[in-house]
Amino acid sequence: MGKQPNLYAFSDITTLARTLRTYVLQCQAAGFERHGLFKVAVSGGSLPSTLAKALLEPGESGSEDVVDFSKWEVFFADERAVPLDHPDSNYKLLKDELLDKIPKDLGQPNVHPIDVQYIDDVQEMADQYQDALMQSFAAKDSVKVPIFDLLLLGCGPDGHTCSLFPNHELLRESDAWVAPIEDSPKPPAKRITLSLPVVTHGTKIAFVATGAGKKDIMKQIFDTEEGRSLPCGLVNEGGAEKVSWFTDNGAVEGVGFPRRGSL
Repeated sequence: MGKQPNLYAFSDITTLARTLRTYVLQCQAAGFERHGLFKVAVSGGSLPSTLAKALLEPGESGSEDVVDFSKWEVFFADERAVPLDHPDSNYKLLKDELLDKIPKDLGQPNVHPIDVQYIDDVQEMADQYQDALMQSFAAKDSVKVPIFDLLLLGCGPDGHTCSLFPNHELLRESDAWVAPIEDSPKPPAKRITLSLPVVTHGTKIAFVATGAGKKDIMKQIFDTEEGRSLPCGLVNEGGAEKVSWFTDNGAVEGVGFPRRGSL
């Protein structure tokens, strides 16, 4: 049996957010040490509001507990082919929940939204976003995949993550860093997403999954053979011990997979 992902469960979102803050700051410190920056990919859903709770609350005093957004480079793990002010936009969600609330003294991150002039051509939009990744991570022919310091992801009720859906052909995409999808089973249909190899090559990969509505899919992902072929299960498989799940007790009720006590 290979190395396994880390599953953490907390009594409430506040406690979860505190531990998530510690985890993100550990990843930030490692990124700064590695290349003087912190390169992050973020998805949508309920994640941005939990992230805001984790990062915008005052932390412990001390230099180890400072979020330095001025050295953050933020990409989107997936994005919908909609204008940046559209309710379905992951950029708008992150902007409303987190970016607009960052105090000036914490600095401002370098955020990479999609280029909206291509929203009618998702292949071109994916290519343009891949170009933005190349400018940050070096040319595609010199690095096989971009290696994010941290990917912050959610888990859908069907086990999807980013815009990688169960049984979809995109799960087999091994060449592109960013892929278009025109038939998303969840609206809006047109999106772009990081490919599975980019996700699993991250230095650290964190899922945030909360609420009793997640317990059935969490049980499937962690306790069943078929759950391993769901997108979240494939990330667990490919990322192994680099993957950490931050959940509340409601989301893991009935899940047999062992929890870890602390980071």
